[in-house]
Amino acid sequence: MASPIVREWSGLNTFAPATQTKLLELLGKLKLKDVNTLTILVMGKGGVGKSSTVNSIIGERAVSISPFQSEGLRPVMVSRSRAGFTLNVIDTPGLIEGGYINDMALNNIKSFLLNKTIDVLLYVDRLDAYRVDNLDREVVKAITDSFGKAIWNRALVVLTHAQLSPPDGLAYDEFFSKRSDALLRALRLGAGLKKHDVQGLAIPVVLVENSGRCNKDENDEKILPTGTAWIPHLVDVITQVVLSGSKSIFVDKKLIEGPNPNNRFKSLIPLVLALQYFFAIKPIEWAIKSDIAKESRPSWETRDSLASRKF
Repeated sequence: MASPIVREWSGLNTFAPATQTKLLELLGKLKLKDVNTLTILVMGKGGVGKSSTVNSIIGERAVSISPFQSEGLRPVMVSRSRAGFTLNVIDTPGLIEGGYINDMALNNIKSFLLNKTIDVLLYVDRLDAYRVDNLDREVVKAITDSFGKAIWNRALVVLTHAQLSPPDGLAYDEFFSKRSDALLRALRLGAGLKKHDVQGLAIPVVLVENSGRCNKDENDEKILPTGTAWIPHLVDVITQVVLSGSKSIFVDKKLIEGPNPNNRFKSLIPLVLALQYFFAIKPIEWAIKSDIAKESRPSWETRDSLASRKF
């Protein structure tokens, strides 16, 4: 597969000056830690705002979006460079088709990522999706089965459509907290995570509003109902995940195909053979010898033996 074209990150200039300053500070922080390339994988169900989030991060319409067309089955990687730093953002198709995991889309994603390194996973869903069900757990399980539990050490949850009015008169912060907690519980169940699998299980949740109608503050920065300038906040959390000390995920053939079932218990073969010898074959041999020793001699053999002694 041909390498993606790395273009100058001109979209950075479209952000508000205050946002540009914050983003450049964060990129400088990464470079100080010798992080010169960052690859972000964006995954989730269809229609949750994955492609719009990619465009918001890049600052341009890098990925085509149409509300009247279904998502393609092929991932797309957008690569941008600025001051010696390269940002790769991989947009992926939705993992659900007809209420089930779309195996074709998932296989295409795994094939596309072969021999690439995932630095950060953005698991995208909607803030205004009020239900969490088994489908959410199945999506998380599919990601975990494909890339291992360790990928959640490099993950954050992104909730789009954040500029909403909560239902039933709930306070915005309370609604966000309830929605986040429910989704994180489904994530841990779907991934089968234990305390030792993810560092403190502290998977951060970040709010995103990709709409052009997003409110702005006095610095012309796009803000959430909480007043947070969300683009620099998202990049700040990504930076924290990268610098957390966990390892990036290198996607090799062994990772996406899993262990060879023919080699799964090969190392135990000598032990099994030894156990068979001492606990199966040996007892049978001893039993046979014991039966032979205890067996009474026939009368004709005794008669012949006595006759030979007379002579």
